Amino acid sequence: MDSQKASYNAGQAKGQAQEKASSMMDKASNAAQSAKESMQEAGQQMMAKAEGAADAVKDATGMNK
Repeated sequence: MDSQKASYNAGQAKGQAQEKASSMMDKASNAAQSAKESMQEAGQQMMAKAEGAADAVKDATGMNK
């Protein structure tokens, strides 16, 4: 009876460890996705600023006609 109980407890511990690992992987994946989206947003903002600067130069030099 004790060996069955020990086996059951080992199974429970293994299941809990797998669940915890899965949860940690989900969190890591979510963090990576969030970082990717932040980088894309930053890149879009930089491009918009560069375009604005280019337009300002064109306006200043009269090339925007």
